[in-house]
Amino acid sequence: DESGRMTKPRRVLVLGALSAMAVATARLYAAEGARLVLAGRDAAALETLAADLRARGALSAEAVTADLATTSPDALLPALLAPLGGAVDAVYLAYGVLGDLGLAERDLTVAAQVIDTNYRSAALWCLAAAAVLERQRAGSLVVIGSVAGDRGRKSNYLYGSTKAGLGVLVQGLAHRLAKVGARAVLVKPGFVDTPMTEHIKGRRGPLWATPEQVAPTLRKAADGGGTVVYAPWFWRPVMALIRAVPSPIFHRTNL
Repeated sequence: DESGRMTKPRRVLVLGALSAMAVATARLYAAEGARLVLAGRDAAALETLAADLRARGALSAEAVTADLATTSPDALLPALLAPLGGAVDAVYLAYGVLGDLGLAERDLTVAAQVIDTNYRSAALWCLAAAAVLERQRAGSLVVIGSVAGDRGRKSNYLYGSTKAGLGVLVQGLAHRLAKVGARAVLVKPGFVDTPMTEHIKGRRGPLWATPEQVAPTLRKAADGGGTVVYAPWFWRPVMALIRAVPSPIFHRTNL
């Protein structure tokens, strides 16, 4: 409840803390006086973010530099949780790469990098975080997926397949954790105006959202609600419609 939130600051670990949606979400936690650990690759940018969060009200904000896509969670996760006292209320997994599909189709080492970053490494971090939450019998894992995982499309099927696989894993973790009172939630944003999408034409159209518009959904996902959440909400019926289009018709589209 609100009084509990005031007397016991939330302990939050953000994996991929420099993603635009992660930054916006961390700022919401900072305003609540949370304690945060921020993990990512750019040491200087992480320190700047940590200072920003402390200025916004965070009780503490610690930066940890690591390449999460290549680092073993077994080795790093205890160190990430140490500043929080070894326990955590919310773990956010926010990193990923869109990749160049055309290049990946021609060069399988490029395809492997997208798969390893978005699925293999992310899945291992999810499993490691879930084990912590299971031992605690409390806490939430919030994973940023994508509506791209709802149906394979020629424009982004490699990226979409990694998000689809990760989504099934998170739903399975939600099923596993439910019996002990912990949670796993998959949040599926649609088009979000971030550095990852800056190359896409037509940005800022009616289907586009800002990280600040998506962040409240990510924040609330840690506290309750369903195990699969669309952000913004209207993507749920949009993707239901896209999934329902028969293949002969779908294959004539240019999505």
